[in-house]
Formats: sequence, structure tokens, C-alpha cells
Amino acid sequence: MKSQPSKTFNVYLTLDPLVIPSYFNKHDPAPIYKRQLSHQFAQYIMENVRLSKRYDVIFYKFKYVNDIDKQFAEPVIYAIRSHFAELRDGKILDFKKYKRHNLILLAVSTVLLMLFQILLPLILHQVQGMSSAVTNSLDVFSWVILWRPIDELVFNWNPHLKEINLLNKLATSELIIIENEKKGTVDNNALRVVA
Repeated sequence: MKSQPSKTFNVYLTLDPLVIPSYFNKHDPAPIYKRQLSHQFAQYIMENVRLSKRYDVIFYKFKYVNDIDKQFAEPVIYAIRSHFAELRDGKILDFKKYKRHNLILLAVSTVLLMLFQILLPLILHQVQGMSSAVTNSLDVFSWVILWRPIDELVFNWNPHLKEINLLNKLATSELIIIENEKKGTVDNNALRVVA
């Protein structure tokens, strides 16, 4: 399989003092670096990186106009990183609970299956006509009872790890601060195109 080069995903944010309060929960009285992110802002970040793959790189790019706005960069990035670190830790706990639940379900299903496969043929050994029918039904029942835990453990763990990896990237991504360029004026007569 040919490996694809990793892409870069940029999350653009502005450090305008009028926009920064919209990044956070407006009912949270804590300092900026301890505030909860607003739901809309967290969704904006997640939508920007939704299509990222395993080895893609994510950067936060902050734009500012003057040096006064630049002072907000560290508290805002600290709040963003701590938000996604908490989400990551919660998802890791959920994943451990998911694995534990499915392993217990697999163990109970296997014990139940062994009891049915060993004890029922011994009990029904006296009746010859029903023995083969019951044995075939037990084989089908064993596949049915083991299907879900095996399916969950083998196939459905990858989305959990993908989400944990994405949250880890968001919690540890680098910050790039961009100075906002001054908009120049353009002479309308100089760029006239005649067709």
C-alpha cells in the first residue's frame, strides 16, 4: 500500500478582544485560561479537523492586529488544550470500559457455550433422535451468542482509537501566531482590464 504524505490542518482564530469572549462559555466567571470553551467554538474546531487522518498535523493559527491582542494567545491556547485534554481522558476511560465490558461478555458467553456444548449432549445422549437436532441448534446458538462480543472486539474498536488520537492531537497541537497584515489601498484605474 502506498503511503500518503501527511497533510496539515490549520485552525484559524483571531485574538480580537471583541471576539475572544465568544470562544468561551459566557456564564463562566473564571479567568480566560480556566474557562470552559463554548459549544459552538469546540464544534468549529472539530469541524476544521474532522477529515484529518492518523499522521496529519494540526496547527492553531492565531491572528492579531496589535501587541495588546497578542497577550491573549497563551491563555486561549491553554484553555483550548486543557479542554481537549479533558475530553481525551474521558474518551480513554470510556474505551477502557468498552473493552472491559466486551471482554466480560465474551468470557460469560464462552462459559455459557461450554456448559451447553458439554452438559446438554451428556444429558440428551440417551435420546438418539433429538441429539443431532439439539447439537446443530447449539452450534447455531453458540455463533449467535459469541457474535456480538467478537464483532465488537475485532472490528469496532478503531473509531474509539481514532477519536482518542484526534483529541490528543488537538490537546498537543502547536500554536503559530500570525501578525495581521495591513490592508493596502488599490488604485482602481491601475487594474483595469479591457476585453
